[in-house]
Amino acid sequence: MATPDQKSPNVLLQNLCCRILGKGEADVAQQFQYAVRVIGSNFAPTVERDEFLVAEKIKKEFVRQRRDADGALFSELHRKLQSQGVVKNRWSILYLFLSLSEDPRKQPNKVSSYAALFAQALPRDAHSTPYYYARPQSLQLNYQDRCVPSVHSSANMGSSGIGSIGMYSLNGPTPTPQSFVPGQSYQAPAMGDALRQQLGTRFAWTLATGQQPTLQNATSKGLSTTLSRGVPRTRREGDTGPVEITESSLVRDILYVFQGIDGKCVKMCNSENCYKVDGKVAMSKSLKDATGRLAELGWLHNKVRKYTDQRSLDRAFGLVGQSFCAALHQELKEYYRLLSVLHSQLQVEDDQGVNLGLETSLTLRRLLVWTYDPKIRLKTLAALVDHCQGRKGGELASAVHAYTKTGDPYMRSLVQHILGLVSHPILNFLYRWIYDGELEDTYHEFFVASDPTVKTDRLWHDKYTLRKSMIPSFITMDQSRKVLLIGKSINFLHQVCHDQSPAKMMAVTKTAESPKDAADLFTDLENAFQSKIDAAYFETSKYLLDVLNKNYNLLEHLQAMRRYLLLGQGDFIRHLMDLLKPELVRPATTLYQHNLTGILETAVRATNAQFDNPEILKRLDVRLLEVSPGDTGWDVFSLDYHVDGPIATVFTRECMSHYLRVFNFLWRAKRMEYILTDIWKGHMCNAKLLKSMPELSGVLHQCHVLASEMVHFIHQMQYYITFEVLECSWDELWNKVLQAQDLDHIIAAHDTFLDTIISRCLLDSDSRALLNQLRAVFDQIIEFQNAQETMYRAALEELQRRLQFEERAKERELEGEWGVTAAEKEEENKRVSEFQESIPKMRSQLRILTHFYQGIVQQFLVLLTTSTDESLRFLSFRLDFNEHYKAREPRLRMSLGTRGRRSLHV
Repeated sequence: MATPDQKSPNVLLQNLCCRILGKGEADVAQQFQYAVRVIGSNFAPTVERDEFLVAEKIKKEFVRQRRDADGALFSELHRKLQSQGVVKNRWSILYLFLSLSEDPRKQPNKVSSYAALFAQALPRDAHSTPYYYARPQSLQLNYQDRCVPSVHSSANMGSSGIGSIGMYSLNGPTPTPQSFVPGQSYQAPAMGDALRQQLGTRFAWTLATGQQPTLQNATSKGLSTTLSRGVPRTRREGDTGPVEITESSLVRDILYVFQGIDGKCVKMCNSENCYKVDGKVAMSKSLKDATGRLAELGWLHNKVRKYTDQRSLDRAFGLVGQSFCAALHQELKEYYRLLSVLHSQLQVEDDQGVNLGLETSLTLRRLLVWTYDPKIRLKTLAALVDHCQGRKGGELASAVHAYTKTGDPYMRSLVQHILGLVSHPILNFLYRWIYDGELEDTYHEFFVASDPTVKTDRLWHDKYTLRKSMIPSFITMDQSRKVLLIGKSINFLHQVCHDQSPAKMMAVTKTAESPKDAADLFTDLENAFQSKIDAAYFETSKYLLDVLNKNYNLLEHLQAMRRYLLLGQGDFIRHLMDLLKPELVRPATTLYQHNLTGILETAVRATNAQFDNPEILKRLDVRLLEVSPGDTGWDVFSLDYHVDGPIATVFTRECMSHYLRVFNFLWRAKRMEYILTDIWKGHMCNAKLLKSMPELSGVLHQCHVLASEMVHFIHQMQYYITFEVLECSWDELWNKVLQAQDLDHIIAAHDTFLDTIISRCLLDSDSRALLNQLRAVFDQIIEFQNAQETMYRAALEELQRRLQFEERAKERELEGEWGVTAAEKEEENKRVSEFQESIPKMRSQLRILTHFYQGIVQQFLVLLTTSTDESLRFLSFRLDFNEHYKAREPRLRMSLGTRGRRSLHV
């Protein structure tokens, strides 16, 4: 508590007012409020000129009174006061001193002169806002249509002084009555303007500081004299029945209710959550209805104010939420200005500021008219508050944007203004992301999310994602995807490619653009906003693809995958198989990777692969798969391709595993072709050698027939895999890559390519049965090779012995001896008969092998005809072009017929 020697400025000023007027504290409340307002006023940029004029006027007054010494002393004190810089409102203090120095003898009486003194209005260029309050500069408000009109315009709005109501209207100034006092033309006194400014100052300070409204305190002190009349007649002792109340008293109560403050008769009913008139007060039904309709304005004000008070200090609400609260505060500020104007009209004063004691004609009906538009605005704000509960960030912006879809142009204008403020932080997030690649989203409000735990090698795929719930409804999914790609491309270039050029390029683009605030930009989403996004998207994506193609040879690596891992380089693959055959027929446990690597290098140097980029050949390597018991080198051998750096973003580990699976399948199918080629060579070479053994003709015929079936099967499968699957899919991939606009398009096209060849090469989970049957066919081909080699080995050994027997006989005949003896002849015949007896066993073995092979092929064809893939059904036509298997398998005939009817139906 302050000591008598350390009284506060307010106490000293109040004591000064009491001494001047010679009255008590309660009687000088109005003059004290005026003095506080004068001292606390702030002025337009002409404050130095005004201060100079007032100082000169004071000096002239000293000269007029022939007090030159006092004038010199005043000049020195004023100079020192200016040099200190502690007092901000020097003009107000000088103006107060000048007013106090006027001669009271010129007034009719001392009391009325000082009352007139304190009732004088401030000059027209003065503002009531204190110097310490300023509009926040963090947002571009662009709210000129709801700013306080200028002095000249407000003077022309009407003679009643209520023109400021139009500041809160939706459709220009509200028509103002010509007079508040019946029967006379009334002009708003200067005191009304000053009081309006003073009340506006207090409400502005309330918004700026977040404190409770001080209007109640202000009115309890400064307006106690003004509002003392017209209160309800109190119940006297012995009175019965309800208390009567005048309409003017209701008006005063309603003005309090407009601020969310209970009046004497109209109070908040918590149980019903509305303002109600005290049941002990008697009034007509019309007054009660009007009071209820007006009290709704206070309820709406409380709803909006409660939301802003709860959320303004909540940091987790985020920047978008704080912008929304700021927009609501701004609307409430305009609403408070309206209330200050209404308060100023409660009492009518004469031109000198002296109270005439006349009641104002501010009626409930007029309040209904003048608060019609503000009520619509507060209803809109209350609806927004309800709809935005529990929302933040982009979701909150979407909720506000939903209210712009209305046919009411005034409501749409209000919501669009709020949307512009709410969207401003999102626009800041967006610009920093698409121009700098920076994402500082502390409260997770932006629709682009970042995962700091993701490493650099997975930056493109996993680090940045779309937070779909935070995508504003006025931004399309395509636009948000482009926004994500722009910032992701910039970060990819910086962190993975170590290229800083996009930052400089985007900085030039950003400075060359004309700045637009969120309200203007988001209202032109199809042109301005879309053009900004598209320009940054195409520029950044094109630069990224150029870097990947020129600096990291992305397209060459893609072609290398096709040539080597998908067996597209035919001469290299064939020569590699020839060189690897001696190694791969051995058990898998006896293989050494360095030996296979040397063979690989030999195959590269001996074929057209030697002309490839050394960077490509350096990445080509040999890989041995996990060894299982009984595996040969053919089962564990695989080519490998090393990828790292930026190209690993396209050729991820998952993609390389898919390439490995496809290579193993193609390598096995190529091996079958290689085996059948060797079988055919054996047929061609051994057919002439075994002509002298006619007993083998049937066995050889069986071998030819079975080999022809297998060759036909493998050729059709190879045609299907090579042309229908690989070539068609590769052509589609290459076209998409050349037309790609961003890296995501290339990755998506590449993933689609791999998925297609995996599914159509029967490597997916849905084709497991088909793949098992196909592998069984491959196993039968290997069995056939082994059986034929055994047969040929036995036949060639028998042929060799017969030739040796005939050779010895000829040599003996030349020497003049008998060619063969009886014992030798008998032994030779016995051996020949034993070989001939083994031929039926060979036939039965071939017959069993043929039976198993044809059964597996028939089952494979049945599965093909029931497949959902059209290309696989067409493959079954080619595999059974002469209906050989159809005649043997009833299920195949049924499946083929069903398939045919289905095709006709389609």
